[in-house]
Amino acid sequence: MHISRLQLVNYRNFARATVKFERGVNTIIGENGSGKTNLFRAIRLLLDDNLLRMAHRLDERDFHRGIGEWRGHWIIISLEFTDVSQDETVQSLFLHGAGNITAATVDRATYNLIFRPKAVIRQKLGELVAGDHAGLAALRSEMSISDYETIFTGRSSADFGDPNTYRSLVGDFDTVTFPTELTPPDIGGIVPGMFSISREIGFTFVQALRDVVAEFQNNRTNPLLTLLKGKSGEINPTAFAPISDLVSNLNNAIEGLDDVRAIRTDIRDTITDAAGETYSPKSLSIRSDLSDEADRLFQSLKLFVGESEVGYEGGIHELSLGGANLIYLTLKLLEFKYQKVKQTFANFLIIEEPEAHIHTHIQKTLFDRLNYDDTQIIYSTHSTHISEVSNVENINILGRNEGVCEVFQPAAGLDPSQIGNIQRYLDAVRSNLLFARSVLLVEGDTEEILVPILVKQVFGLSLDELGISLINIRSTGFENVGVLFHDLRIRKNCAIITDLDRAFIDLTPDPLDSDAEIKAKKKALGSQTSGAARFSRLSTFCHGNAWLTAHFAQHTFEVDFILAGNSDAVVSILNDVYSDAATIAQAKADLESGDIARYGTRVLTIAKHVGKGWFAIILGKAITPDVHLPDYLLSALFSAHRPISVETLASIFAHRLKVQLDSGLVSQWQIDAMRDHVGRFRRGEIDFDTVRAEMLKTFPGDRINTILATL
Repeated sequence: MHISRLQLVNYRNFARATVKFERGVNTIIGENGSGKTNLFRAIRLLLDDNLLRMAHRLDERDFHRGIGEWRGHWIIISLEFTDVSQDETVQSLFLHGAGNITAATVDRATYNLIFRPKAVIRQKLGELVAGDHAGLAALRSEMSISDYETIFTGRSSADFGDPNTYRSLVGDFDTVTFPTELTPPDIGGIVPGMFSISREIGFTFVQALRDVVAEFQNNRTNPLLTLLKGKSGEINPTAFAPISDLVSNLNNAIEGLDDVRAIRTDIRDTITDAAGETYSPKSLSIRSDLSDEADRLFQSLKLFVGESEVGYEGGIHELSLGGANLIYLTLKLLEFKYQKVKQTFANFLIIEEPEAHIHTHIQKTLFDRLNYDDTQIIYSTHSTHISEVSNVENINILGRNEGVCEVFQPAAGLDPSQIGNIQRYLDAVRSNLLFARSVLLVEGDTEEILVPILVKQVFGLSLDELGISLINIRSTGFENVGVLFHDLRIRKNCAIITDLDRAFIDLTPDPLDSDAEIKAKKKALGSQTSGAARFSRLSTFCHGNAWLTAHFAQHTFEVDFILAGNSDAVVSILNDVYSDAATIAQAKADLESGDIARYGTRVLTIAKHVGKGWFAIILGKAITPDVHLPDYLLSALFSAHRPISVETLASIFAHRLKVQLDSGLVSQWQIDAMRDHVGRFRRGEIDFDTVRAEMLKTFPGDRINTILATL
């Protein structure tokens, strides 16, 4: 039996979400604040018997903020199980509680936590006349969290993730239309406490590793103590008797030491002298508190580990963070293994961010080896190394969209060959596209090296600050990765950046052409033909997909970079490319000629001479804030990063003001005046068009004005 689906409605930062799981190992990835911890807590509310029962009593802070007024709404957490065991005990549990019966047996089961208004409130809502907003407001004003109840149900048939289903079960607050049936059968039958699933399964939760030393010092959370307590109950009293006798004899021997007895007498005499016989203790002794009972004796045991030095074992507090976390995780896994042996039919292991402070190779090894039989494992992670080795079919991606958490399944709707291509592609470098807010796909090293530099110099913000991952496909096969970005899969913006490879030389055959010219024209024609086919293919591929766009350099990045007005930058690095003065002079003349055939040929010759990647590295140091960004790059950037927030725009303005100040060509009062406008824009006192107009008026020569005009 395994969890096949989790549905969350109005729970914390989930307005309405469906998470799909597979048998075996599953991975949940997402940025900070995307809801990974809340998702795990939702599962624990249904399956973790160690969670305090009072945790099931939710409060107003557990409602999703996006619904506004929470009063009257429901929180629904629903688990669906698949491949339910045919064992008689298991069948009995689900037939009485959470099962969905097929052919006299249970093959699928649902188990739900519903936090809803009590019956008297639901009845009053159902009595409201349709459209009676005043009546609804009055009823809500009298409602408090004490008017809510938590119930567990099973055998539900409702798709809680469907907004129409929610309105039919709970009501429509916009039209003030509420059901009169107090307990609709679609939510399932109420599961009595005696049939709690959490008591019948193995469930272990390993929280994110924050402060391992503190965990070991806390008797309630110490994983070693948990293991020892479990084992103490299995010790045969007869077998433990010799140890108990040894401890008792040791305690008596310590108490009988002359120095110990002398100090006891001195304490007794001093108290009597100070307080008198009447107020002195009736008895006083100095004894070892080492218990001769197994469970209490085990509490005195501590774990010592030799991490680096041979022959030396230190306490947990002496270990490195990674070493301590690895020990902690190991003990929790052992706790799970002990528990698993005792269970009958289903085991769940939930691990929150196992990668904390742990070396890359250990992360991947842990993930690879943690695969127990008859156990469903669910990870959450920030690690690209874990996501690299995760099965893409078993990944859920959490993303934030204006305060709402969304869930994506990257393999949804893909055929096996497409899934295989993606699985092979997602190595540790490229798998960061799963974590990004938006993605740029480029075809080569030049773009991979220079695009981040260009963005940083012009806007003062890195791609990381913008939440953009730039992925080098190292080919023009963008479809294999671009297929991920779709309504059914990852609903995040992705922009493809590639070249049309249009020829910039005359391709007309000439009888006087040399062999080299004939070869160059043939190659240029082939590239142009391939570029046209690529344009047609990618345009069709992106058509109708709101998440995917394609952007084309007319020729190649290097040629279009000069075409945009950046010949000076390339000229400035000629001494790093050539050593011959005559060659440098000729190259300079070609690059500054304004003739695309000359400067296009020259810049590609330079790139070929030193290698495209090395050319990009050399050119990178010549990029300044005054660089001209080619239009197709701008289009790609702002197609991926949208909408542009006020904070982002204000940061760009602030960066350009610093550029102007560093130029030494403007006065301080101009800078101060413009800073005041930017501050007012940040506070919402003036709009974007106003601050953009002020920027153009105050600094008409700033490169950013051309870019701002396109936004």
